[in-house]
Amino acid sequence: MVDTVEALVDGGRASAGPPLGPALGPKGVNIGQVIAKINEKTKAYDGMKVPVKVLINDDKTFDIKVGTPPMSALIKGELGIQSGAHNPKSEKVGNLTIEQVRKIVDMKGDDLLGATMKARAMEVAGNCVAVGVTLDGKNPKDFQAAVRAGEYDEALAD
Repeated sequence: MVDTVEALVDGGRASAGPPLGPALGPKGVNIGQVIAKINEKTKAYDGMKVPVKVLINDDKTFDIKVGTPPMSALIKGELGIQSGAHNPKSEKVGNLTIEQVRKIVDMKGDDLLGATMKARAMEVAGNCVAVGVTLDGKNPKDFQAAVRAGEYDEALAD
């Protein structure tokens, strides 16, 4: 039987304190090893909340499954901002380049529904609407229209 502990941790900075320590303590695993492994696997998400699952086997060995932060957290992290716009319709807090869009698509990986890079970039653009972020200097909806029109076919090739 496999025991599972799920938690939301700071990328690269998990500790033996709550929420992990109290949840792992009764399971009999080496908490220090679990924390070290989580920090190693989440260091790319420094400064972001990351969902993790610790799968504990009967022999007290364990596996770590790392989810990806929410899309809005990746967008804000890429722009180095703390929060999105208070009124995204009228306020813009940053601009993503095509390279940054591709990086976010790569970080989200299989969590995105789109089958192609263009479709996945459209998902990123959809999230930018709510955060108050432009893409390549364009309003997110205008960016999506440009992608549909083929303007970014080369930049967003698979």
